[in-house]
Amino acid sequence: MTYRFESLSNRKAIVDRRALAEAVAALPIDQLPVAATTLLRDALDAGREEIARRLAERPTRGLEAAAAQAYLIDRILQILFAVALRLHPDEREPIAVMAVGGYGRGEMAAHSDIDIGFLTRDTPSPRAAKVVETVLYALWDLKLKVGHSSRSLDEMIRQSKADVTVRTALLEGRFVVGDQALADEAERRFSDEVQRGTERQFIADKLAERDARHRRMGDTRYVVEPNVKEGKGSLRDLHALFWIGKYVYDVERARQLVDVGLFTSAEYRLFHRADEFLWAVRCHLHVITGRAEDRLTFDVQREVAARMRFRDAAGKPAVERFMQLYFLHAKTVGTLTGVFLAHLDERFAARGRRFGFPGIRRSPKRLKGFVLDRGRLGLPGDQFFAEDPVRLIEIFALADANEIEIHPLAMRAAARDAKLVDGIRRDPRANALFLDVLCSPRDPELVLRWMNEAGVFGRFVPDFGRVVAQMQFDMYHHFTVDEHTIQAIGLLARIEAGTLKEDHPLATAIIGQTVSRRALRVAVLCHDIAKGRGGDHSILGAEVALRLAPRFGLNPAETETVAWLVRHHLLMSATAFKRDLSDFKTILDFCETVASPERLRLLLVLTIVDIRAVGPGTWNGWKRQLLADLFHAAEEVLRLGHKQRGRSERIAEKQARLQAAMGWSDVALAKHVRRLPEAYWIAEPDDVLAHNARAMTAADTPLSIDAQVYPERGATLVTIHAADHPGLFYRIAGAISLAGGNIIDARIHTTRDGMAIDNFLVQDPLGRPFADASQLTRLKAAIEDALANRSKLADRLTAKPAVRPRADAFAIQPNVLIDNKASNRFTVVEVNARDRPALLHQLAQALFQSKVTIHSAHVATYGERAVDTFYLTDLTGDRITAAQRLKTLEKRLVNAASGEAIELAA
Repeated sequence: MTYRFESLSNRKAIVDRRALAEAVAALPIDQLPVAATTLLRDALDAGREEIARRLAERPTRGLEAAAAQAYLIDRILQILFAVALRLHPDEREPIAVMAVGGYGRGEMAAHSDIDIGFLTRDTPSPRAAKVVETVLYALWDLKLKVGHSSRSLDEMIRQSKADVTVRTALLEGRFVVGDQALADEAERRFSDEVQRGTERQFIADKLAERDARHRRMGDTRYVVEPNVKEGKGSLRDLHALFWIGKYVYDVERARQLVDVGLFTSAEYRLFHRADEFLWAVRCHLHVITGRAEDRLTFDVQREVAARMRFRDAAGKPAVERFMQLYFLHAKTVGTLTGVFLAHLDERFAARGRRFGFPGIRRSPKRLKGFVLDRGRLGLPGDQFFAEDPVRLIEIFALADANEIEIHPLAMRAAARDAKLVDGIRRDPRANALFLDVLCSPRDPELVLRWMNEAGVFGRFVPDFGRVVAQMQFDMYHHFTVDEHTIQAIGLLARIEAGTLKEDHPLATAIIGQTVSRRALRVAVLCHDIAKGRGGDHSILGAEVALRLAPRFGLNPAETETVAWLVRHHLLMSATAFKRDLSDFKTILDFCETVASPERLRLLLVLTIVDIRAVGPGTWNGWKRQLLADLFHAAEEVLRLGHKQRGRSERIAEKQARLQAAMGWSDVALAKHVRRLPEAYWIAEPDDVLAHNARAMTAADTPLSIDAQVYPERGATLVTIHAADHPGLFYRIAGAISLAGGNIIDARIHTTRDGMAIDNFLVQDPLGRPFADASQLTRLKAAIEDALANRSKLADRLTAKPAVRPRADAFAIQPNVLIDNKASNRFTVVEVNARDRPALLHQLAQALFQSKVTIHSAHVATYGERAVDTFYLTDLTGDRITAAQRLKTLEKRLVNAASGEAIELAA
């Protein structure tokens, strides 16, 4: 019996092996194996229920639950093997049934794969194959997912030498039932013929395997929907440490890693706590989902937190407290990995290059008392930090300045002595060194991450320490707050260095014109530093910045700039993505807050790195275009003041450029201009004006639909030229949703001769342009059907399945904001709601029922939250000002945002 099973209390309650074996033995042979399978299925279900009950009672005892599951499978397998031998009594060839992999280690969640190996002395005979077949069919009848192999001893050795995956599985091999002597011989031969002399290669193979797995999983342990089994900082990383320790030192238990010097007792306790916690989370996941689910997705995070008895506290929801502890354990796993590899490195130092570390770039001769240990920054003595705690910051500054690594044992000492930082927070030298790292032109992201891993960053900047491992329970943010911030600083450094010029040409061009370089770096550090405090993090963060910036050595002017940037770091994105940039008052209001070209440049760069660091897929060509449009419009206002071109001048210039692009005569241009209202010329950019002109000129039918991919906008422009009539917009919006499109921007125009010219920017559900020919065909057909009323649009939309059911995990109360001050010509209505298919269609229906005219619509999506903004007038073209009418409009939109049906002919 494995040592893990020894600690299980009342094992008979999980499965009474003796009673079950007697019941199976009493069955007539002609009823085997069907009747036996029924008894075993009942025993399996009862055992799982007992394990789940124990887990509910002791929700943090993950290792106990994992061991209980393996114990249950052991007993089932032992009885099945006895059944197989009874069915094939002539079989006398020795067979050993081995548990391998995680099952061999004695750790399983409720729906984990059962990995077993059937071992024979020689090539399995036909009769031995029948025994194996009987066991496997019975396991499959029990609806168990089985990974299996059948090998002779020689095959086992040969395959172990050839395949590191097989070698790893057999490394944890454990005898379950059958011929014990055969299993013992297999263990001896594996040790003598496979392990001995191959330790270094095994370590290298496992580290390469780990690195590939990390890249596949996103290469960060701070992704907010982590994989508990395979992700960075997960159970698999802990297992890799144990595998290496077992392979090199023949340890049988994780605590023996202390005996062989790979961990201290304190580090083993951290290892055990992380192992216990992660196994508890994984076991809860399997119980909740009823399947082998190892991704801690949003829709189960809240339930796992509740089952593990987390509670709301200090203004932070239970789910965020639970996930913060998860990420702290994941961080611990990373720290332990570094220490573990350092010890192995010392043992194998003479045999070649180091494990898991890239080569050194330079080798400085003097490092202010620090020593170089095989190309890594180390300590001359154990009390080096205690003698001068400023060295806890200096070691990271030296690593950055000289582009070298820090020895893991020095990192261990920094983590141990991090509390000494408390006494040097106001030390001018320490703050100057920290600012050097923060403003580094090299790779501040890497060094700040090291500082964070060691716990020094959060100690030196306690406000930052409050957001370490803090997640935000939404589908928009992909990383924890600290990881998001560090990535944003790294992006800023790369923009400064010019390495992201292709992605961010405007930011790269203007960053060299900024004079407040230090202020921008500190602003990026502080922009989210006050999240999780229960108030507006922009306002609270500005207050933090006013305290921190002078401490870091910034002057009063720089400090004021930092505080302003933090206070308004969401202003530019909110304006660009949720307002109509063709409405000149939008630009004027924005400029009134920004007030200077320098702040405008700084704010643009801060906005870009903030969005990019949210996670993959959040930045796209459409956002780049909107931010660039806002920047250029605001720059002109700030540069020229009251001298900027007037509305009529800008319209005349656009009309002249259109005439040149189309090759029109003055008469042809005048004819086209007479058809279109003045607002049209302000609203549309030059390329869309030309595209619309061609569509209107070529139109020879009552309905013209054109779709054109706009790569620079990251979307497809859909232009519809049709006879205008009430409800046109909501029908088009519904049709685009049916075709699988998401509208991100819409501009609606009516010509003076009663035609509609509507421009929609459309993306697929993954934020890409509609580019495939079949997609465009389907899109056009859906719009034609909707406008011809060939089918009941509302019914087809209702039948369309939800694209992202995970959004159901979030409770978002619909909210409608009506603003008559944001525009001189329009009533601006902003609707916040949970994102779902056809939301825009339903909101447009409500607006149609309210008898208002939509002039433009702007759609921004933040994970599960959608923000749809409409620029409206009443049917006479005036703003909507009557209080009762605004109240009715708000009610209809709230109902539509909530998903309540609107009684309206489709």
